[in-house]
Amino acid sequence: MVALPDPLPPQGDPGPGAAERKAAAFRSTWVSVLVNTGLSIAQFVIGLLGNSTALVADAIHSLSDLLSDFIVLLANRHSSKAPDDKHPYGHYRFETAASLSIGVLLIVVGAGMLWSVYPKLTRPDTLPAVHQSALLAAAFTLIAKELLFRYLLREGNRVRSTMLIANAWHARSDAASSLVVAVGIGASLAGYPLADPLAALIVGLMIVRMGWRFFYQSFNDLMDSGVDGETEARIRVLLLQTPGVLGIHGLKTRKMGDMIWVEVDLEMDGNLTILAGHEIAAEARRRVMAQEAVLDVMTHFDPVVQSPQD
Repeated sequence: MVALPDPLPPQGDPGPGAAERKAAAFRSTWVSVLVNTGLSIAQFVIGLLGNSTALVADAIHSLSDLLSDFIVLLANRHSSKAPDDKHPYGHYRFETAASLSIGVLLIVVGAGMLWSVYPKLTRPDTLPAVHQSALLAAAFTLIAKELLFRYLLREGNRVRSTMLIANAWHARSDAASSLVVAVGIGASLAGYPLADPLAALIVGLMIVRMGWRFFYQSFNDLMDSGVDGETEARIRVLLLQTPGVLGIHGLKTRKMGDMIWVEVDLEMDGNLTILAGHEIAAEARRRVMAQEAVLDVMTHFDPVVQSPQD
């Protein structure tokens, strides 16, 4: 029998539980829903009355945030479901699918903005004067969305939810676009009428770029991409530090939503009993799952014949 050491002192944090993550996602997303509802309505009305194409475009961007918020709520509800016969690994990838949907939504919204702005850029003589109320609305929106971004990002990092972090950066793209809109409206009021539709054009390009980033990352996760090199290195060290593990090979990881699935071959003394080898593998699994956000560790034993001097 192989003697195992006392439990490890805390060296890492596997992150909060599913219940806490679900509660954080529900709470923060409803905050985002309320903020974006008020902002999108106010921007759209003031943009129409104040003759600001850029402010109307920003209102549409805020509306896309609302749609993404509802996608997050739906994903949060389904991803926390327990494994079943059809989904033995759980429903964690529902979060990844939600992030991919947000990316597609952003690309479609941004492309629509670019399509609608083009006629205005080709006929600047038909542009009506922008009202000062549009500038005040843009400034207020900028402040509100920057505060919303900081709140959502803090919550996403606290519970380690890529879905919430994606939604936070969506809000930041709104804050950045509101800054562009405010500058464009200000320049238009200063006597440069093309500045307002140009601001709307820039907003559209920013949305498309952000959408592509979310789409590309989520698509890679759905294609079983592994974790980053730093996380894999930490997992490797935890496995190798397990007493009785002489070496490892065939280490594989893949993302399951915000969790990680690990497979590895453990090298052990070939003279050990099956029971002793099982205990070593169980300890290695426990160490990894205690220190990282790992869903499970699948192990395979490879015997190593040691020479007498070993």
